[in-house]
Amino acid sequence: MQYPRAAIKDLRVSFRSGNNSVTAVNNISFTIGKGEMIGVVGESGSGKSVTALSLMQLVQEPGRIDNGQLLYYANEAPVDLLRLSPDAMRQYRGNEIAMIFQEPMTSLNPLLTCGDQVTEAIRLHKQIPAAEAKARAIALFAQVKLPDPEGMMKRFPHELSGGQKQRVMIAMAISCEPKLLIADEPTTALDVTVQKAILELLKELQQQMEMSVLFITHDLGVVAEIASRVMVMYKGNIVEEGPVAQVFHNPVHAYTKGLLACRPPLDKRLVRLPVIRDFMEQSGEGQQVAVKSFVDSLQMSDEMITARRNTLAAREPILQVQHLSTWFPVKRSITGKVLEWRKAVDDVSFEMKTGETLGLVGESGCGKTTLGRSLLRLTEPTSGTIVYKGQDLRSLSAQGMRAMRKDMQLIFQDPYSSLNPRISIGKAILEPMEVHGLYGNAATRREKVLELLEKVRLLPEHFNRYPHEFSGGQRQRIVIARALAVNPSFIICDESVAALDVSIQAQVLNLLISLREEFGFSCIFISHDLSVVRFISDHMLVMRKGKIVESGEADQIYQQPKDAYTQQLIAAIPKGI
Repeated sequence: MQYPRAAIKDLRVSFRSGNNSVTAVNNISFTIGKGEMIGVVGESGSGKSVTALSLMQLVQEPGRIDNGQLLYYANEAPVDLLRLSPDAMRQYRGNEIAMIFQEPMTSLNPLLTCGDQVTEAIRLHKQIPAAEAKARAIALFAQVKLPDPEGMMKRFPHELSGGQKQRVMIAMAISCEPKLLIADEPTTALDVTVQKAILELLKELQQQMEMSVLFITHDLGVVAEIASRVMVMYKGNIVEEGPVAQVFHNPVHAYTKGLLACRPPLDKRLVRLPVIRDFMEQSGEGQQVAVKSFVDSLQMSDEMITARRNTLAAREPILQVQHLSTWFPVKRSITGKVLEWRKAVDDVSFEMKTGETLGLVGESGCGKTTLGRSLLRLTEPTSGTIVYKGQDLRSLSAQGMRAMRKDMQLIFQDPYSSLNPRISIGKAILEPMEVHGLYGNAATRREKVLELLEKVRLLPEHFNRYPHEFSGGQRQRIVIARALAVNPSFIICDESVAALDVSIQAQVLNLLISLREEFGFSCIFISHDLSVVRFISDHMLVMRKGKIVESGEADQIYQQPKDAYTQQLIAAIPKGI
């Protein structure tokens, strides 16, 4: 008889607050075979991570495992992890069962070097001398393809890129050669090229070590790249399960159809992206909607595409950038003379038309964010010109630039850190109106805030709530409303959908398009995800190492990329099945 690696039976997990209780995982059951890689997909809050944390016995108060069995098969006799004492569980956690956590920066200790953290994990379980543990850690860093493994031993987490930190986490997780590896969103918010490398690495390690892997993600495209079987979770339940090809080609549940449809398609341009609600509402009426036919119904006609191109071509430029450079000193002599520069933005030139959305794409560290901040003079450029509506921004005084900022807004990458946790979201949206003296009086401003909340699909009662009371997608809508509060003509969106579920991402992208049509603003949309940039943008700039390596119409660049780097970015996009 073939035994599985693990069997989860009737697992129920709830979170309690006072007399209230919320069920996060609702009596789910599934097995993980030996050497099998299973994908678990669903939106934030669907119960994916709570299921993983239950297997590791890391669910903390106010969470509680109410019911179930978590059977782990080290051999033919299973061990119920729920029945183990904390000391006994420690023998399994990190040794037999390991986990790659979602956010490597908060999972790694900022006070210890990466080498110390991996050797600590090895010595804890293997009881070997320090020198032997260090040698194994270096070998692991080489195995996960980190550059300069010995040098990496001495580096602290803040000195590494996102992809490198994730590789350190993988090295730590496999350091004791676990039989079951849980990977919780290990590629979320990573560049598509780094994501592809991490997926290939995990697949390779799984095959080398014959590990069983539970791979958690919100992106079905990623699952298609790596897993053989997939489970779809929705509100704590497993709503669909089966081989990846079967679920992709013939999804049964409306929620699965919505997840499949809401990622920007690679072969057509849509008026808007499908969202989960499109399929759930149809399902409620007893109708079966095919994913492909619904997506096809939203396709833009050639006439619509041509009309928009002609409209933009006839307009005047709103922004003209010539030979813009932003350099940072990285090495100075003893007298203070700069010996070495980091050329974050290096001789960049482009222009954009009024009402246009310009996509700016490239890997982390290529200079996208620095370019965006330089255009608004939040980071002072080293040289070059920025002409906005005929005005040279670099010639303006600080006071003159402050007045100009009403017309030029920035939507930051992380909405939580860009909102003040101590003031309500209504006041956060109201504040820029007060600073710039808009709309005459307090009553009119409040009316305007309520109007903006409605436009971004939030409710009037949200006015007095605080940022922590909202989901990531709702917070992103709040910062969009705040940016629109001063009625700007120009907005820079800096990775504003990078860390969102694909379903929430679709809602935010649709919202930006509808607001662009209503308010008529011009937009630079910064992202590392070329499929998202192609969907929302008219024209596109591809950046690498501070320079623009390719520019042109978004569709043209995607369909006929000329630069090898652009071709690499396109090749790294998860294609699904």
